[in-house]
Amino acid sequence: MESINVLLIGSGGREHALAWALRNSPSIGKLFITPGNPGTEFCGENVELDIRDHEAVLAFIEANEIGLTVVGPEQPLVDGIVDFLETHGKAAFGPTSGAARLEGSKSFAKEIMQKYNVPTGNFRLFERNEWAAAEAFVEDNETWPMVLKADGLAAGKGVFISKNKAEAKEALEYMQNDPALSAASYRLVIEEYLEGEEVSVFAVCDGDTATILMDAQDHKRIGEGDTGLNTGGMGAYAPTPVLDQDALEDIRQRIVLPMVDAMAAEGIPYKGILYCGLMMTTKGPQVIEFNCRFGDPECQVILPALETDLIEIMMASVYGKLDYIDIKIDTESYYTCVVLASEGYPRKYEKGKAITGIPADSDNLHVFHSGTKKDDDGRLVTNGGRVLNVVSKADTLSDSIHKAYDAVSNISFDGMYYRKDIGAKGLKRF
Repeated sequence: MESINVLLIGSGGREHALAWALRNSPSIGKLFITPGNPGTEFCGENVELDIRDHEAVLAFIEANEIGLTVVGPEQPLVDGIVDFLETHGKAAFGPTSGAARLEGSKSFAKEIMQKYNVPTGNFRLFERNEWAAAEAFVEDNETWPMVLKADGLAAGKGVFISKNKAEAKEALEYMQNDPALSAASYRLVIEEYLEGEEVSVFAVCDGDTATILMDAQDHKRIGEGDTGLNTGGMGAYAPTPVLDQDALEDIRQRIVLPMVDAMAAEGIPYKGILYCGLMMTTKGPQVIEFNCRFGDPECQVILPALETDLIEIMMASVYGKLDYIDIKIDTESYYTCVVLASEGYPRKYEKGKAITGIPADSDNLHVFHSGTKKDDDGRLVTNGGRVLNVVSKADTLSDSIHKAYDAVSNISFDGMYYRKDIGAKGLKRF
């Protein structure tokens, strides 16, 4: 493949990992990241673009002879940037706005799964003007726990697992009154709580077929032992001992390919990454949620394991050619990511704390930036809830975990918080 100029959209840890993988592609020409972060500037050129202004993005693409645009976060996908670029003949990796509704609307995803018999939990939907009915449904419910979800995008914070009536009522009140969640709660999904172990499976799709890349296990709760509020993710490891290759193929046949076929049948073919959040139950795998992009922090442990040119994979997805490439993944090693967060996250936190002690990048250790920036004095400081992602590779899961935490011990910023049990669930299976 000839060299190709790439524009990457996003600024988080996922995008730093994507920028790192794209920079290492033998097909890369120039790499631009918008807006990027202090970590991505070592992979390419950070540029300021208003990604909501699709005409401005198109002008940049044409001026810089961009051959592929990679959309990292979900919001631009839901907003239709891929649709716009496709109508102007530009290659963009990711689903169209219609297909991205699998993540943008939990009710849409549940209804599609129900229509095409993709395994998922039972559910009820309530519109904003039916909030009293939702409260009555909670009041009358006798089976606990139950799961309450804001229908729209909520940065991973719109899901509440309520163990009893009091917790469910508290969640309903919070979803109504919290400024960030209220907008996402224009519709409410109340669904069956699924028993089992949660795992994430990532597939790349081209509208007609799909190839599974890898499985990973995220740690969404803020507290150790999976306690406390949901977050965007406090760490991950891959691959998991929960699934073997036979189980992954079963998931491909029972969930991934049926969803690709379903979306095609609905006239909205799915291209890009399909993130399958699954619960492994006694009845087999059931879908908790779909996301329309790489997970964060799962992306950070999957891309270092990728042995096939990432640009080649993305172009095959864009042009419907996945059947023509053989995607190779390192499944012999283990990868662990520990997220370093600001004190107070996922609720209120302070920014501007000086960061020190970040170790040098190596073949077996990477630190991907998420919520960081340079202050007026050129110091690296915190600029978000999730600040850094420390990723290590080793021959065993245990060694990978230890190496990650060894690196974490050298990093410091005021109020730095992290979970100390990332990967512990996986170790129990060995």
